[in-house]
Amino acid sequence: MESQLALEFVRVTEAAALQSAQWTGRGDKNSADEAATVAIRTHFNAVSMDGTVVIGEGEMDEAPMLYIGERVGNRRGPAIDIAVDPLEGTETVANGLNNALSVIAAAPRGGLLHAPDMYMQKMAVGPALAGKLSLDDPIPATLSKAARILGKSLSELTVSILDRTRHAGIIKLLRESGVRIKLLGHGDVMGAIETCLDSGVDLHIGSGGAPEGVLAAAALKCMGGEIQGRLLPHGEEEIERCKRMGIADPGALLSMDDMVGRQGVMFVATGVTPGEWLQGVRSLPGHRAETHSVVMHSETKTIRFVRSIHHTTDASGTLAAAASS
Repeated sequence: MESQLALEFVRVTEAAALQSAQWTGRGDKNSADEAATVAIRTHFNAVSMDGTVVIGEGEMDEAPMLYIGERVGNRRGPAIDIAVDPLEGTETVANGLNNALSVIAAAPRGGLLHAPDMYMQKMAVGPALAGKLSLDDPIPATLSKAARILGKSLSELTVSILDRTRHAGIIKLLRESGVRIKLLGHGDVMGAIETCLDSGVDLHIGSGGAPEGVLAAAALKCMGGEIQGRLLPHGEEEIERCKRMGIADPGALLSMDDMVGRQGVMFVATGVTPGEWLQGVRSLPGHRAETHSVVMHSETKTIRFVRSIHHTTDASGTLAAAASS
């Protein structure tokens, strides 16, 4: 992929963040998601690429835009796969909470897993544990091995997991093991990314959306971490959906290469609400707004942060121009 795509993608996620941030704390997650989706689809038109959405807002009969298989870009650039979550954390924005993001991942055509919209069992780790654990192992064995590799006691190990009823059994096991638990209200992608940050989180486990698993895989490949996954289809209909999307064995263990390919992958995100990693959209005097973004590429492992000041046409946040630093 051409490196100039990075800044173009940043402009796209910035636009989505600016529009969806206006719905922060308003209790309307659907309007927040729609604002982000429309902004991304509109700005994709100007990007120099021949893109195909492989992870988006759903299948063609479920989503009016950014549907799976939709062609995006001006067709005058490289052929690439696009995974996009216009607003990772719709309820987070609606409730005025932290760590909502607008996210894009991209890889050469055929590089990204066409993940169906269903649950995926996941285990994400940072660089110190990458390649050393297996999702197939029982959780107590995984915790003991991780603690030994990191030179920690179990009581010093921190594991994050979505706070969901379906995780009650796993959370019970974690409690019994004596590890610290970080319960996440929302934000499956950010939960995986935190294992690669100075967050104190050593592992992220549990089940979450399969599309979010692929987005997390793109980020972790750029950051030197690892995520493993396994689709959790419910019933024959979902099994058939997996096969229609080219996944011959829906129950197979999925590696990083299975999810984001062996070639270079790019990950771009802009903060919508404040977080530990990315700051959220911040209103400034004079119809201006500030955004904070990150752009990463797996081939260089370089992480670049982009702070932008946007001049808007009015108080609604409609973008007119931007200056980045």
